[in-house]
Amino acid sequence: MAIRLSSADASGFKFLFFLAVMYGLMSMLTYSILHMKFVRPLGIDAPLDQFSEARAVEHVRVLSEEIDGRQEGRHGLKEAARYIKGQLETIKERAGLNMRIEIEETIVNGSFNMMFLGHSISLTYRNHVNVIMRVSSADSQDYDSSVLLNGHFDSPLSSPGASDCGSCVASMLELARLITDSGWVPPRPIIFLFNGAEELFMLGSHGFMRTHEWRETIGAFINVEASGTGGPDLVCQSGPGSWASQVYAQSAVYPMAHSAAQDVFPVIPGDTDYRIFSQDYGNIPGLDIIFLLGGYFYHTSYDTVDRLVPGSIQARGENLFSVTKAFANSSELHNAHEREPHEVQSEKSERAVFFDYLTWFMIYYPRRVAMILHNIPIAIFFIMPLLLHLRSSGLRSWFATLSDFMKGTLLHTTGFILAIIFPIIFSILRLLFTSQAMNWFAHPYLAFMMFIPCALFGQLIPVALLSRSTVMEDVASQRRAKEVAVLSVEARFWGAFGFYAMLTTAYLAAGLSGGFLTFVLSGSMLLAWILVCLVVKSSDHTSLRSTMLYVIPQIPVLAYSVYFGGFLIQFLVEKMGMMGAVPPPYGYFIPDVVVAAIIGVVTSWCVGPLLPVCGHWLARHSIMQFLLHLSVLALALSSQFFPYTTAAPKRAVFQHTLRTTDSNHIVDSSYDFAVVDSNSLLFLFKYAPEVAKELQITPEFSFETAKFCHRESWLALFPVPFMFSRSLKFPAKTNEILEQYDRFPFLSTYKSHTTLGEGTRRIHLELSLGSVKEVWVTVLNITGPLSSWSFADNVLPAPETIDGGPPSYICRISGASHENWTFWLEANSGEDLRVEVAVLDQYMVGDAKKVKGLFPDWVDVVAYSSFVSSYVF
Repeated sequence: MAIRLSSADASGFKFLFFLAVMYGLMSMLTYSILHMKFVRPLGIDAPLDQFSEARAVEHVRVLSEEIDGRQEGRHGLKEAARYIKGQLETIKERAGLNMRIEIEETIVNGSFNMMFLGHSISLTYRNHVNVIMRVSSADSQDYDSSVLLNGHFDSPLSSPGASDCGSCVASMLELARLITDSGWVPPRPIIFLFNGAEELFMLGSHGFMRTHEWRETIGAFINVEASGTGGPDLVCQSGPGSWASQVYAQSAVYPMAHSAAQDVFPVIPGDTDYRIFSQDYGNIPGLDIIFLLGGYFYHTSYDTVDRLVPGSIQARGENLFSVTKAFANSSELHNAHEREPHEVQSEKSERAVFFDYLTWFMIYYPRRVAMILHNIPIAIFFIMPLLLHLRSSGLRSWFATLSDFMKGTLLHTTGFILAIIFPIIFSILRLLFTSQAMNWFAHPYLAFMMFIPCALFGQLIPVALLSRSTVMEDVASQRRAKEVAVLSVEARFWGAFGFYAMLTTAYLAAGLSGGFLTFVLSGSMLLAWILVCLVVKSSDHTSLRSTMLYVIPQIPVLAYSVYFGGFLIQFLVEKMGMMGAVPPPYGYFIPDVVVAAIIGVVTSWCVGPLLPVCGHWLARHSIMQFLLHLSVLALALSSQFFPYTTAAPKRAVFQHTLRTTDSNHIVDSSYDFAVVDSNSLLFLFKYAPEVAKELQITPEFSFETAKFCHRESWLALFPVPFMFSRSLKFPAKTNEILEQYDRFPFLSTYKSHTTLGEGTRRIHLELSLGSVKEVWVTVLNITGPLSSWSFADNVLPAPETIDGGPPSYICRISGASHENWTFWLEANSGEDLRVEVAVLDQYMVGDAKKVKGLFPDWVDVVAYSSFVSSYVF
């Protein structure tokens, strides 16, 4: 049967095709930028006065392949420190007489309290290694203001750490070589801090800031990090004040920064050394620069050299060299003693607005300028009714025109909301008829196919309803009909303009820094509308000519919206694999709902500004029906795809838990499993039949018959287990453990209790780690009338509650040593103090190693042994 379309429908489909081509080209541009196609990596034989990605990658290869494991507690961490120091010594030998290079390997110890992932903990550490180099001119003074570059060389559990943060260390080594070989003598000292304990909650940087003599000289810093294997090296945090971001904006070769990232970063589950330098212990102006894409491999065994995105390290290196020089040459670089008078200046404490345009150039302006600029659109919105009233010689009152504008704003707001609601509804409907969530995880294009058409459908509904409800009664002439149409388009335009103007003002009033997007959208709309009004002399603002005149001037801003939105969606999709498992029934839906909602928002950003003038071309019944059918087809097609691949692995945590009573007795042994996304362990065991067979899991196995693993069993990972839900435990054998270990971790008193008066007693304890081989961390959970302890300058952190138990105090202890840990606890009453000890050992034996090896290659397993024991004093 032939499908017949009216001429209006045909024109609508042609315009839809035009938009599809236009946004397709913008998407291709975005893809090339996000995957660094515009950067040419230099080879290993590149001139010595240029940064070479190939030379840096060789360092990554050594750190991640030739050195076996850079985790705390493993021999590879010390080997990595020796390698870095050796490379720095080679660089020192190449330096000229006009340059002074100092190299130190320092051992840091300390104890402090902090909030991490929203939980209060105490951290105690010893014998962590930092490697430090200071490069300065031969006539520099020790107290000269300096620039710090920081990167960590330790790796997370079970990961070779090629990107996180082998790429950081490699970039800094190549940068140090470049400074020496380029002939540039820094006018201010440059300090390179290779810290060896970031993954243990920023211990290396804390040790440096608390103990090293150079810390007082630092006037600016750059923290280099990786939350993925490459892509844009984004400035995610900047401050305190706006000076650091201004320097970056003026000097970066490939600027990649959005002040909106500062608004979002605090809600992301994670942290970096940036907080130590700029907030907790230094108040130093600086930048937090992070690889954000390729997050599929972040903290996994797949974080290898071959996963690094070509061009990313090259762009990072060139940016670092340029920005470092700019900091060193700045007259505003002040050390800790010089900086204090400047901190009282209000303009130094404000957060600036900045963003790059497709990495081509940077736009930067301080907040005081934003206070003016970002309020201009809302002022125009309220002034325009008065101007139109004067133009029409009083035919319509100011209030009537403003009322039409507000109706237009309500119309656009409704479309914006429906563009979010419809993708959410479609995502929920799909999940009601399928047994697996996140089908788009390994195939992000599926998310676009599923949710963009239905988002556009929802956004067009108000326009379609308006066009069908417009009844032109008592129209005396065709001219009068055109006047009504012009008024309708004008009201819709100013209504949409007011929507973005109000968002811009609201964002500014909230004290956030990311309102630039709605500001440039409203500005672009205004310029396009002025062009239409100037060029189109007739009153027909719905003609094809008017439409194209309105669309074409907005292409640069729409391209930026696609770039910004595409980056946001890709980052979000990748991070959904590690955002935590929320309990059912809602947890199953959350990732799909979040991704659907964000795609709805981005669709509104990218298409919404066009709809006031172009919406009538698309709000046709045939086009709406086509979009609806396309969404249903995409939803059905997506259900045929498996959520995971080796390039987008599912994350699982496997803990061999051993409960001990003393130094050589095991009372319980179990295999504990958890996942950190919405596809539960039942899904994992279903598609990992060899693991299910080894654990003797039958097809009838369900959560109703399973044995759950309580959160307290995961104490060794505190506070990460708060991201787990419905973790399970299975019985495990103990004979192989008894053969491998002579002694287990054990806590005992090493001298008699001390009575301090008024019912207060001090308990002196000694912790022996026994013959545990590769200790990453030891966690103490202390419950009872604790009033003080020997950790963190005798200051207790805020109490925590685990699984509804009594309030307790958490302390994480790390650092290799042949000596036992000794400490004291004070109780202010005669009630018992209960101390739970969990020791995380990265070494696994026998059956546990076999179980880990049975998982399919689309699963990344973080596996370790946990020795757990409880004591009452």
